[in-house]
Amino acid sequence: MNEYKIRIVNLKKRFGEGRWISDELNLDIPKGKIICIVGQSGEGKSVLLKQVIGLIKPDSGSIFVDDVDVAQLKDFAREENFKKFGYVFQFAALLDSLNVFENVGIVELEKGDDPDEVRKIIKEKLSMVNLPEDTIDKYPSELSGGMKKRVGLARTLMSNPEIILYDEPTTGLDPITSSVVHELIASVHKKLNITSVVISHDVEIFKYVDLVALLCKGKIVSMVDAATIWDSNDPYINQFINGLMDGPIHQEIPDDKNKM
Repeated sequence: MNEYKIRIVNLKKRFGEGRWISDELNLDIPKGKIICIVGQSGEGKSVLLKQVIGLIKPDSGSIFVDDVDVAQLKDFAREENFKKFGYVFQFAALLDSLNVFENVGIVELEKGDDPDEVRKIIKEKLSMVNLPEDTIDKYPSELSGGMKKRVGLARTLMSNPEIILYDEPTTGLDPITSSVVHELIASVHKKLNITSVVISHDVEIFKYVDLVALLCKGKIVSMVDAATIWDSNDPYINQFINGLMDGPIHQEIPDDKNKM
């Protein structure tokens, strides 16, 4: 039995004639673990997630999910693969004109499922993300940033995914609310015994994950145990987590002389 839930092999992707966003990228994600992928802004972390879930097709390479190369799937098989995944968007992606009940149950309601049964399931999912029952009738404008993130996660849980992908789940949140979201990610992961992949710039997430992978110039250049990351001698990791200017991660520094 393969110990990896996701295996990415020699993945390549670019848009037009630009630089390679994924450049023969390789990454193994163990089953049942939480992995955080970090890297500078613009490195292509979100593009990587979207290739994994199938929203963007790679130019070449393979993405194995449960030993099936999903990069080669088409039509029905591709749609079936989607069902294994949950995707938590950076800004929750709630529809302002719909209340929480309609936002979380949008897929089930569009299929024509019994609204009363859908409401029961939604209340269960809201409880899992530590939201009170009365949240179900509120609109996004009535929710705090942290509550919106949790509603987005509740919507993801409706499909009972085997893998959850989080795209910058604490963007725009204060440190206390960010910690609440991190605790929630870890709690849901443990309760459901799933595989979780988190894209983040927030180093506090390291306390809640198993592994940290660093994306640089289209490749995963380092992968370390999160529990020992602050003691790591890896030059890429050391530079990134300490915010150092000097190191193997090259910085684009603007030339003041060219400024007007």
